[in-house]
Amino acid sequence: MMDGKSARPLIRVEQVSKTYEMGGETVKALDRVSFTVGYGEFVAVIGPSGSGKSTLMNILGCLDTPTSGKYWLEGEEVSRLPEHRLAEIRNRKIGFIFQSFNLLPKLTALENVELPLIYRGMRGAERRERALEALRKVGLADRTRHRPSELSGGQQQRVAIARALAGNPPVLLGDEPTGALDSKTSGEVMELMRELNREGHTIILITHNMDVADQAKRVVRIADGMLEEEDGAACISARD
Repeated sequence: MMDGKSARPLIRVEQVSKTYEMGGETVKALDRVSFTVGYGEFVAVIGPSGSGKSTLMNILGCLDTPTSGKYWLEGEEVSRLPEHRLAEIRNRKIGFIFQSFNLLPKLTALENVELPLIYRGMRGAERRERALEALRKVGLADRTRHRPSELSGGQQQRVAIARALAGNPPVLLGDEPTGALDSKTSGEVMELMRELNREGHTIILITHNMDVADQAKRVVRIADGMLEEEDGAACISARD
């Protein structure tokens, strides 16, 4: 997964800012953020509500574009791409894991995992095998025919992780992935995330929970739209 790629970062963000117009005022959600994420890293971005972490996640996930600055994903600048190209990149290069699972209630676990592969145009037999392998990887080989209502919260999140894994994207992007789970189940999900990282998957978690962030290999804090490393020694995005 990392062969031949270590010379360049998987993600490079350079002087990215994002502003919104609200009530006649300009609100700066991100303020000249710069940082990189290498292949195989496990990074947690932690910050309180309103800190800019959701805006950062949307940009990293190609769900939004910056007002200024540049963002490269696997060497391709994606900052100014049109929506149809961003949609392709989301489908092929980013595996999303959400707090609310975002599973379709009428589909089985297997069908939920297959869904993004259908959008990719993958043929049935390959699609089914990819989905089954992803469910096996998260320990749900015996739950393929269960619908979300027949699964626990932890199992639903494992289905969501399998869905993110099935297309073998370069990066897994988690938005508060344990936020809807109790502490025991949260711990089990984080152990799964650590195992996936040990297997070589690059993971970025957006969280407000320090207990979750501490389980990543690298922690970056965000406050008032600016980033700094967890130990505070190096400010990654500083006002001039």
